[in-house]
Amino acid sequence: MPRLDVYHSQVKRALEKDGWIITHDPFPLTMGKKRMFADLGAETLLSAEKEQTKIVVEIKSFTGISVIKDLEQALGQYTLYRRILEVKEPERILYLAVTTRVAREVFEVELGQLLLDTGSVRILIFDAEQEVITQWLPN
Repeated sequence: MPRLDVYHSQVKRALEKDGWIITHDPFPLTMGKKRMFADLGAETLLSAEKEQTKIVVEIKSFTGISVIKDLEQALGQYTLYRRILEVKEPERILYLAVTTRVAREVFEVELGQLLLDTGSVRILIFDAEQEVITQWLPN
């Protein structure tokens, strides 16, 4: 079983507060004989449209020595998981969950904006203390 991220419980509670139902904790990903795990799977019912939205969330704390190294590692994992989901469960949308601090330091500057503008990554920003989701990027 994979090791939980520092913010695992906070993100899980934030999703639940936002109306999401946690369906997987962790979310299994397999490709051939290789097994991996994203942190969470969740879904919600869009009442106006009468259809479900399904997501997978990979939580990253960015607590290493270098924010750039943390970003490189997170993007590598994100890219791998996104490709597997495209093949195995294309209805699911993958999000990288980061704190408001990480969003400010990484995704509100030029490098992060480049990633968001090119559709390279989807971000779920959460407040770890309040255990709430503050923003989904891109909107």
